[in-house]
Amino acid sequence: MKGIVFDLDGTLVDSLPDILNSFCYAFEVVGLSVPDQGEVHGQLGKPLWDMYCHFAPTDTISELVAAYRDHYPRHFLDHSRLFPGVKEVLTQLRNLDFSLAIATTKRTSSAIEFTNALGLDIYFDHIQGTDGFAFKPNPEVIYRALKALGEAGLWMVGDSSTDIEAGKAARLSTYAVTWGAHDAKRLRKSNPDALEPSLDRLLDLVL
Repeated sequence: MKGIVFDLDGTLVDSLPDILNSFCYAFEVVGLSVPDQGEVHGQLGKPLWDMYCHFAPTDTISELVAAYRDHYPRHFLDHSRLFPGVKEVLTQLRNLDFSLAIATTKRTSSAIEFTNALGLDIYFDHIQGTDGFAFKPNPEVIYRALKALGEAGLWMVGDSSTDIEAGKAARLSTYAVTWGAHDAKRLRKSNPDALEPSLDRLLDLVL
């Protein structure tokens, strides 16, 4: 049992500014009023389609999603950076022979492009996006990531309540970081096994 699964955005990468910018840019393209970014922040962790449904008429959602997916890959490195200590923690986990996977609501192709651009790909045995099946908190993306690893899972590491709920559904221990989409108060309601301001304590817990 050496498999550790990580969410991507908000967990490993501080990608919030670029996600918000692309999300709001799509409203300009479609000719709709741009929502307050604080309100958008509250929807993070949901699938992109569902996020747009919260703010816009149903008949505009496809166009909004298309505009986002056109804009985001061209701007996903404008402000996005790894959170402090991420590379160091991943390096130590690899040195300890853990198998590492990403399980994200991004599409697999987008997740691979993003991790490659950030230099994260060298740390992971598998990158699993959500392509045509249920999103978190359904655990399917975690199951697929673990199947690709060929390992039983130990931990799910994420920054949102949906990450933690998916990890629990997959019967993994859950580690929530408070530097991403959801703050400590919201994450605590999901009852993670660990609730931390960084990834540092993960190393102690996996040993």
